[in-house]
Amino acid sequence: MSNLTVLENFLLLGFSGSQELQVLYFVILAMYLIVLIGNLLIITLVAVNSHLHTPMYFFLVSLSILDLGSTSVIIPKSMVNSLMNTTLISYSECVTQMFFFLSFLSSDVFLLTVMAYDRYVAICHPLHYTSVMKWGRCIQMVGGTWMAGFLNAALHTSTVFSMPFCSNIIHQFFCEIPQVVKITCSDSYLNEIWALLFSAALGVGCFVFIVMSYVQIFTAVLRMPSMANRWKAFSTCIPHITVVSILFGTGLFTHLLPTSNSPYNLDEVLTVLYTVVPPMMNPINYSMRNKDVKAALWNLLGFTLCKKKMHPISL
Repeated sequence: MSNLTVLENFLLLGFSGSQELQVLYFVILAMYLIVLIGNLLIITLVAVNSHLHTPMYFFLVSLSILDLGSTSVIIPKSMVNSLMNTTLISYSECVTQMFFFLSFLSSDVFLLTVMAYDRYVAICHPLHYTSVMKWGRCIQMVGGTWMAGFLNAALHTSTVFSMPFCSNIIHQFFCEIPQVVKITCSDSYLNEIWALLFSAALGVGCFVFIVMSYVQIFTAVLRMPSMANRWKAFSTCIPHITVVSILFGTGLFTHLLPTSNSPYNLDEVLTVLYTVVPPMMNPINYSMRNKDVKAALWNLLGFTLCKKKMHPISL
């Protein structure tokens, strides 16, 4: 096969090879609508309620923005292609899609690490929380996660698209790195393997930091004499623990499974787990398990749950 070093378009086969699995597009669309509604609602609630203007909810808004971004760069294009009965995506669109998806996803992981540090300071060093988690420092942390995500995405995107391609057929519903690397026809793919190992090391480092933070948190919580204070402290960590578990769990489950040759597009279905499920579940975790968010939601809808004035959680 001759080298196609210059391409104008790629073909995103995704679920196009199976009429039955095209129904999954409607499921993905429904999930995407939940992502939009849920995350936009979280952003609105935090913006209009002054008692939610704390570092914890500032990080939550940043997480919602990243979740909106990571899904919006892949799902709408896939839906449009499905409706128009086409599989085309231009070369520039594929580059842009890969870059921004990796940027948002990488920043998501880095931000969850920062949120673990926020909970660690709030519970293990409550008297120093306001001095450590100043607004200026919080903004710098969030900015740092975005910058690190962009740099990581630039590293992978530039490496992948610097290689020549032997084909323009991508067996995925978006420009995912593993599937794009498969259609390259050069030994330079080893460069991308080193880039992937570097990113994997960063991901493992973030995960270890989160685990170590919660080891310290659980130790501090168990030392609290009051059971009520223990539950209050632990309840602020449950949403974050759930979000981390879903993101890392779905990502590992998807990428550690061997590549499937199944005619039912199992690999594409599994990809939905880490691209759509975590952003969909995050607003549910933080709304269903958080009394302040639920109370703010009812107030936004015009209801009053109690006559007492709500106070922000301070740990």
